[in-house]
Amino acid sequence: MVNNGNYQRIEQTCECGCEDRFVWPRIKASTASSITPPVIIPSGTIIPIVNRYFYIVTADIHLTNGATLNANLFWDDNGNQVAAFTIFQPNGYVNLFINGVMQEGGIYTVTPASLVLDADNAIIYRGTPIIIESLGFINQTT
Repeated sequence: MVNNGNYQRIEQTCECGCEDRFVWPRIKASTASSITPPVIIPSGTIIPIVNRYFYIVTADIHLTNGATLNANLFWDDNGNQVAAFTIFQPNGYVNLFINGVMQEGGIYTVTPASLVLDADNAIIYRGTPIIIESLGFINQTT
C-alpha cells in the first residue's frame, strides 16, 4: 500500500480482476453555524399543471436565420387551436420536443405568443411533429 497524501494506492488483485485501485479518504462532516436554515413551506399539496401544444410542420423550416412559430399554429391536448401558450412563471418550466426528441433549453424561447427557434445550420422537415410542454406547480394548502 502506498500513501500519496489524499489517497491510498492498493496493489492487490481482487475478485473482480482489477489490480490497482485508489481508496480516497473518508469525508469528515463539520458543523457550520453560518448555514441559513431552509424556508419553511406551509403544509399542503404540490399540484402539477401540464399543458401540451402540438404542431406538425407543413413546409420545411430552414433555421439559417432562426424561425418564429406563432402560438395559433398549435393545438392543445383536446384538439383545440390555441391563441396563446400558458407559461408558468416563476413556478414552472417549458420543454420543447422536435420529432419526439427533447431539445436543449438554450436553442429556443417560448413566449405566450410564439416559439422562437435560434439560428442554426439545420432544417426541420415537413411532417415533423413539434411539441411544447409547459409545466407549472401550485401549492394547495390544507
